[in-house]
Amino acid sequence: MEGEEIERAKQYFAQIVEEQLARIQRLRAAGEAWIDYKKQRPIVIGFVGGDGIGPYIIDAAERVLKFLLADKHAMGEVIFKKIEGLTIERRAKLMQSVPEDVLEAIKRCHVVLKGPTTTPWAGGQYPDLESANVTLRRELDLFANVRPVRVPEEGIDWIFFRENTEGAYVLGSRGIHITDELAIDFSVTTTIGAERIIRMAFEYAKRNGIDRVTVVTKANIIKATDGKFLRTAEHVARSYPEIVWDHWFVDIFAAKLLDPKRRTDFRVVVLPNLYGDIITDEAAEIQGGVGTAGSANIGTRYAIFEPIHGSALRMVEEGRAIYANPMSAMRAAVMLLKHIGFSEEAERLDNALDVCEEEVMITGRHDGATCTEFTDLVIEMLK
Repeated sequence: MEGEEIERAKQYFAQIVEEQLARIQRLRAAGEAWIDYKKQRPIVIGFVGGDGIGPYIIDAAERVLKFLLADKHAMGEVIFKKIEGLTIERRAKLMQSVPEDVLEAIKRCHVVLKGPTTTPWAGGQYPDLESANVTLRRELDLFANVRPVRVPEEGIDWIFFRENTEGAYVLGSRGIHITDELAIDFSVTTTIGAERIIRMAFEYAKRNGIDRVTVVTKANIIKATDGKFLRTAEHVARSYPEIVWDHWFVDIFAAKLLDPKRRTDFRVVVLPNLYGDIITDEAAEIQGGVGTAGSANIGTRYAIFEPIHGSALRMVEEGRAIYANPMSAMRAAVMLLKHIGFSEEAERLDNALDVCEEEVMITGRHDGATCTEFTDLVIEMLK
């Protein structure tokens, strides 16, 4: 019996290896044909509410974007698309992590502002589907997750480049139970995957006059995949002699983000998938909480912008969704505007959010402002 289980596991692993080798070939064949948004007209902007508080905060950000871009919309430079159907209830009913019609609608957009989605877990009330975010990142090849964190009064100005399509997450739903007593999961790092996210971090530093890039791994323990990520960083860094780069292990790096004497040294940080998820949540908490932070998921053809927090189903169940903080969705909207080349509008929104954050207290409960009240103030500031 044990021999059969081993043989089954070997065949399963061989299938995963074949799939990943084929993926490498597809990536090399595709090349890097980035969209030039200065020439692209119209630019199609999609809005996807997601789950829980998602529709509330995305509707708020949509109002703000439509106000900011009203003239461009009137001239046909931008088109807005509302995309329904990415709820956990519908995904569970269809047994699809991303329904096919939703994926096709997203593919007809250039950029998307998306709300958080619930990821089912083993033993929960919904089928144990793959994360919708993981599916979208893989299907659209959104290889870069970019998350800025700023606390000016403390000298913090970080931007994190998290690899988005490899690591532990890309095969997170593909683990195997060899026997009742043994389960094995998989992580994957490819040269092409590591190189493109690391090069994006170095290019960002170069364009913005930043002379330091920090690479984070656990290569002393995870020697194959994290080791490849680190060796790739060494190779890429040779092309940027003007930039100093350093390497930290993820555990001590997490500690140093809490060290006021050291953390201001960090500027541009690049990490594999799992570490990037954890570290950027820690960084967002330093900024004021995950509700204040937005993120970008960027590929050569598509880009999705979203809050970094979850769907907060409990807030909906308790009737508190109207008090959800739309700051994270609006910060994501700032990143969307910058990505498509509307820098002036992005700066206006960013400045308005800084002011409104100081003037309005959102607590997530009835003792704070509602999502709508905060949005009304933002629009008033933009007039």
